[in-house]
Amino acid sequence: MKQHEEVTFQTLANNEDIQIGYSDNDIVVVDSIQQFAEINTAHVTMNAVVICTNGKIQAQMNGIQMELHKNQVAIVPQNVTVTDMMVSPDFNLKAMFLTNRILQSLLREKMNIWIDMMYIHRHHIVTMDEDEILFYTHFYDMLTLAITKGDNYPLKTEIIQSLLRAAILGLCGGMKKMLSADTSLANADALHGNDRMTSKAHFQHFLDLLHSKDVKRHTVEDYASELCISPKYLTAVCKKNSGKTANEWITEHVLEDIRYYLRQTDLSIKQICEKLAFPNPSFFGKYVKDHFGMTPLELRNT
Repeated sequence: MKQHEEVTFQTLANNEDIQIGYSDNDIVVVDSIQQFAEINTAHVTMNAVVICTNGKIQAQMNGIQMELHKNQVAIVPQNVTVTDMMVSPDFNLKAMFLTNRILQSLLREKMNIWIDMMYIHRHHIVTMDEDEILFYTHFYDMLTLAITKGDNYPLKTEIIQSLLRAAILGLCGGMKKMLSADTSLANADALHGNDRMTSKAHFQHFLDLLHSKDVKRHTVEDYASELCISPKYLTAVCKKNSGKTANEWITEHVLEDIRYYLRQTDLSIKQICEKLAFPNPSFFGKYVKDHFGMTPLELRNT
């Protein structure tokens, strides 16, 4: 029995026991992973959407007990350690593994729903009703058809990513229903002076503010000032609720905006530089080079 398994793109793509439906540099779609029964501990380096298609699995995710049954979906954030796994003999799953980059690119303005689930409410299980099961069954059939097209099929990657975006948006709809049910409880706790809920509320307000800004490249001090809290407290709140600092959240969103405008629009590099409020193209080019290891033009053409 393995004591630890690092679940990365490389280990997924190169494991003969895993049925891979599709993979690229940002996405792996898995049709079946039955050998989980042989794994005691796994460190999952990517965001994952795991659908239990048969049987059940029990495990701890970062020390929190979870149980996944047939027709339930587990939403797993990146860099999670899953331990003490026990599966039924008939257990099987389908899964999507996604880098943070592609997840943000696919969800864009809906990313806040995913963040709410993962870092605010810490819900990781969504139960699908019969209509939702039917929706995903038809969707998966369409995705399979797109995947089976030859590698030279025009716009194949874009078609697959569009279908994946539709599926994840459908899942976000289920998340939103769960979050709506939690809102009234959260408000009641806040009225009673619950410090933990206050921390979550400040974190949520920061993310809402970050998402609402067309220009996100501001300092932690700027965001903290708008929220009427100290920069130190904002960083502590972010670290407590997500494991990432406020500056890491800001940088992550700035980079996603850069990637989006370079790859998905026809705006010139100068126009993008102005739109994102960089002082000049030279500074913008250095910023892109420092974070992506390539020039804006090279990033646009990758």
